[in-house]
Amino acid sequence: MKQVPLLLLVPLALASFGFSDMAPQQTPSAKVWRQSQKTNPGRDTTYARFTLVGRFLRAPQGGDVSNRPAFVVDCIPGKGTRKGKFIAGNLLIGTGLKIDYVEPQEIHGTSYYPKVAVQYRIDDAKEPEKENWTPGTEKTSAAIPKDSLKKILRAQAVDLTVGDDRGSEVAMKFDMPDPTPVEDACNVDDRKK
Repeated sequence: MKQVPLLLLVPLALASFGFSDMAPQQTPSAKVWRQSQKTNPGRDTTYARFTLVGRFLRAPQGGDVSNRPAFVVDCIPGKGTRKGKFIAGNLLIGTGLKIDYVEPQEIHGTSYYPKVAVQYRIDDAKEPEKENWTPGTEKTSAAIPKDSLKKILRAQAVDLTVGDDRGSEVAMKFDMPDPTPVEDACNVDDRKK
């Protein structure tokens, strides 16, 4: 048996160390709703959380761009013949949002509510939908109304724009997966019922 000179093995070893230190290439994430179980200790209930991560088209200035935007839908799934119950839908952005104080249409006077002006375009529609959503307590998220969530779930792609607290526009895009798991668990699609 012949022995291989050590000098020939050194370049092979160095090459293999160099390749093992390279970061693995990340594949684009499949567009799927990630489901997790959460517990509300105050009410001693368990609920399902569906999360869909999007991407920034125009990231917040000075914000943490590694913190990507996300749709989060919470619901209590049905059991047996009982239908699921929608709890909340939220758009998480991770940066302070511009809050407008809007007078409700029903009441005239000194009542104003904090709102986040949201524009969203579904499947390259010509005109975007313009709505005012309720901000989260930390003012880095906005509650999605159930009717808007129904439209968003049925889309193939959604582009959203909001203003941040620095006066800049933040644009996001979500590639929408099959809505069936969310619609079924949360009972948000009245068409099937």
